[in-house]
Amino acid sequence: MSSARESEAGFPFSAIVGQERLQLALILCAVHPAIGGVLVRGEKGTAKSTVVRALAQLLPPVVDERGERPARLVELPVGATEDRVVGSLDLERVLRDGEQAFRPGLLAAAHHGVLYVDEVNLLHDHLVDVLLDAAAMGRVHIERDGVSHSHPARFVLVGTMNPEEGELRPQLLDRFGLTVDVVASRDVDVRMAVVRRRLDYEADPADFAARYGESDYEVAQRIRAARDRIGEVSLDDVELRRIAALCAAFDVDGMRADLVVARTATAHAAWRGSDCVTAEDVRIAAELALPHRRRRDPFDEPGISEDQLDEAMRQAAEEAARAESPRGAADQESAREDGSEDDGSGEFDDGPEGPDDPEGGPDSPEGGPGGGARDGRAGQPANSVARPPRWEIPGVGEGAPGRRSRAHTRSGRVVRSTADTAGGLHLLGTVFAAAPHQQARGRIIGPLALEAGDLRGAYREGREGNLVVFVVDASGSMAARDRLSAVTGAIVALLRDAYQRRDKVAVITMRGAEAELVLPPTSSVDIAVRRLADLRTGGKTPLAQGLLKAREIVRRERVRDPQRRPMLVLLTDGRATGGSDPVPRARVAARALAADGVTGVVIDCERGMIRLGLAADLARDLRATYLQLAELTGDSVAGVVRAGVIRAA
Repeated sequence: MSSARESEAGFPFSAIVGQERLQLALILCAVHPAIGGVLVRGEKGTAKSTVVRALAQLLPPVVDERGERPARLVELPVGATEDRVVGSLDLERVLRDGEQAFRPGLLAAAHHGVLYVDEVNLLHDHLVDVLLDAAAMGRVHIERDGVSHSHPARFVLVGTMNPEEGELRPQLLDRFGLTVDVVASRDVDVRMAVVRRRLDYEADPADFAARYGESDYEVAQRIRAARDRIGEVSLDDVELRRIAALCAAFDVDGMRADLVVARTATAHAAWRGSDCVTAEDVRIAAELALPHRRRRDPFDEPGISEDQLDEAMRQAAEEAARAESPRGAADQESAREDGSEDDGSGEFDDGPEGPDDPEGGPDSPEGGPGGGARDGRAGQPANSVARPPRWEIPGVGEGAPGRRSRAHTRSGRVVRSTADTAGGLHLLGTVFAAAPHQQARGRIIGPLALEAGDLRGAYREGREGNLVVFVVDASGSMAARDRLSAVTGAIVALLRDAYQRRDKVAVITMRGAEAELVLPPTSSVDIAVRRLADLRTGGKTPLAQGLLKAREIVRRERVRDPQRRPMLVLLTDGRATGGSDPVPRARVAARALAADGVTGVVIDCERGMIRLGLAADLARDLRATYLQLAELTGDSVAGVVRAGVIRAA
């Protein structure tokens, strides 16, 4: 009997309503784990974790030296250390027996089961890399703490995330085999069915599971049969060419996409009970494997529309048909000889120098996303100020894992030993601590005589992310269009940088009678860009309210995340006009922020022949770096922010 019937209290897989695409993606990864796992993106309350837990009940039982056991669902917490994930030295056996031994981690426990990572986007990047490497290779290799160890780790990797809480970097997105976006259905009948089944389950879990026991058993048997059949499924050259043409049409990077689509199509054919891959298998595989790989930049919209996929499938079919015909094969051979091969992608490719791209394609040094127009200075974009060197907040913090400032973390390079062993064992420090006591402990020869008090941990330094709060003067008192254009460029540049360095960013605007928090602290680039597009301007300048709002945000975030160090970036001409005594009140608010230890950067937006210098006064009250907007461009503001951190500290 399958494990689906041994765990009757779990919500049945076949009772889930409205998540057919997610269920299929999980089934295909269960059939062929080398696909590389599933990333499930969606809002709260969409049954992401329920579906994953239900899948674990369907996997075949595991047979090892201790007998037969159900497949495990292993959950990896966001705060897990690398030792907990991959394993570490078994200190108990070292102390008790004086021998080197390895203690397996969560990856070993997930062998032949499901490894479930909720909020995978909040997990540190290097741990995500470890998980994805293990899922792709089916083995874990450990070289640390003087231990060399390798063990199998063949599991179905499932990561879930809410995009509103921050995105994964495109490089990590690409490592996941499949991605599914889940949303709550807007169909009334579907929503009723979801609620009814959940209520029935809560009323009597055992009876509810029994009702769907046969259906779950059939799914479990199909998964087992598909696993047995997958080695016999044929992927012929026609379908392989279709896959290659699809991936080329969507311009995905590298060859991982081609491999994942091929594996997924093969798994789908096995799931259908077929012995060969068809065009429909390829289409379904492309729907699951390609959308997230098109997102190269944080600001790219993810996904592939039905029309885009239809057109790409049509062109791929034409490519496959042309390759099958004798004349087509001869034409391709001739094209290879004269260097003018037509790749059959039609409108997807205008050639290396299309009519609208005289300087080269999107990957050329002068064009495309990584380029931009250049002026006479070597390596400098036109209308740009060179970025200053990359700076960071001085000292060592203890904030959330990131890539900006130095911080004491549970991962990273070892800099010294400490009494705290949470960061792993520091072997040399432990030996030095035990060495003076060997004679007193009666050791003459043999293993080192160790006691618990000798253990020393590794003090590790990594990087943290910071909180950057923009306070933007959106009043009508000056050239708002120019100023907001500059600040929007600045925030976009910093958001791109923050996306890579795991910073949080917030935006406050000042206009009329109040300050408005238009973007609460977030790491989600998509939401930030949408909010920036809706900035409103006009009215007076409530400068004091803006600074006090920033202080409120910083204080609130310090309660929620006391280790994340904040920084204020204020863009204003300093001409406070909102409320009574606006300028003195603004300076009092600035001094309050400085007293709270908030690092600041003031960018003076004042223009014209007569300048009052009020922004410079604010900078002195904030004990902040002072800059003029005219000196900067959007790209350089992000760099100046980093430079200003160290100068203002």
